[in-house]
Amino acid sequence: MPLRVLQSFPHRIGAARICTTAWHQAAGAAAAGAQVTVFPSGVARPLPAGIAVRPTLARGRWRIPARALGDRAFELHDRIVARRLSSLAGTIDLVHAWPLGARETLRAAARLGIPTVLERPNAHTGFAYEVVAAECERLGVTLPRGHEHAHNAARLAKEQEEYRLADRILCPSEFVAQTFRERGFEDSKLIRHTYGYDPAIYRPQLRDDLTDPGRHDAADGGRPRGLQALFVGVCAVRKGVHFALEAWLASSASRDGRFRIAGEFVPEYEARLAGMLGHPSVEVLGHSDRVPELMRQSDVLLLPSIEEGFGLVIVEAMASGCVPLVSEACAEVAEHRRTGLRHSVGDVAVLTEQITALDGDRRMLARLREACLRDSAAHTWARAGERLVDAYREAVVGTTLAAA
Repeated sequence: MPLRVLQSFPHRIGAARICTTAWHQAAGAAAAGAQVTVFPSGVARPLPAGIAVRPTLARGRWRIPARALGDRAFELHDRIVARRLSSLAGTIDLVHAWPLGARETLRAAARLGIPTVLERPNAHTGFAYEVVAAECERLGVTLPRGHEHAHNAARLAKEQEEYRLADRILCPSEFVAQTFRERGFEDSKLIRHTYGYDPAIYRPQLRDDLTDPGRHDAADGGRPRGLQALFVGVCAVRKGVHFALEAWLASSASRDGRFRIAGEFVPEYEARLAGMLGHPSVEVLGHSDRVPELMRQSDVLLLPSIEEGFGLVIVEAMASGCVPLVSEACAEVAEHRRTGLRHSVGDVAVLTEQITALDGDRRMLARLREACLRDSAAHTWARAGERLVDAYREAVVGTTLAAA
């Protein structure tokens, strides 16, 4: 019999960021053979046929304004799912819940004897608060009120309670798992899985110019085309955009190349970086709907995060032929000197050397790019769905044995 899974997601599934991740998880798990029921707060993008979808805060065109309710929307969703779960006893093998909307659901599942897993899309929240606060203090930047990484004691306490209640915690990278181990969690509590990319969207284009350092860019007045670097994501302190800018401007690539930044800045952070952002080689694009195209046009992706969950842009870049240069806080799918280059968090000197090396050695860049393209097939959302179902089975077996 297929594994029967209930996925509880306290946001509009199929919208941006984690809402896209949750959509692909549901679709991928179903494609991998699980029988999936999804309880989202609402639906932004319909799920494939065969997946039962029962929104908690929406019906037809009617929808509770979750943004106006704030965290109370998560709590309402959680109570509704917990109440529904009681009527599903015997028809569900596992509950997969998401942070901030899981506490009552996890308690109800425990009473009913249903194993549970809790998604952890980022590092342990306590760790994230600490490292982001320390870096903000070093930079002299204050996060805006309500920012997701501004310290919130009530949210942290709630998430820590969810960590305790869940039978297992789903960690999409070794970095995430380690932040939990450092806070006393046993390996038996943690299960590794992964995220992925959509190959219909992220794909390479033919590049016959990679080994020619004197190649010309017709779109830029015919001048020699230097190294093309890209950052994609929310431009916040945790993503280390300041490290990327420092390294880029100190590298040889800043003379002839271009560093595009696709994402919206936290205002005070942008003001703090204004001097570097104004350099002629830096182009701030803001939020962009052209990310797949930008990745195909770029040679390297810069992601020097100080805290990360998985970094979806890494596998998206690899599939596009854009070589990731990432910190050790990022997912380990970018293998050092094979499918990317890695550096210690905050090590601007090493990142500078790496950018300069690829600027001067286009054959090395071509080798890394070819390896990225070869490996990318292992990181699709379809493959991630298979690994997620394996994680589900591991959680069911482990919880059952522990209870025996």
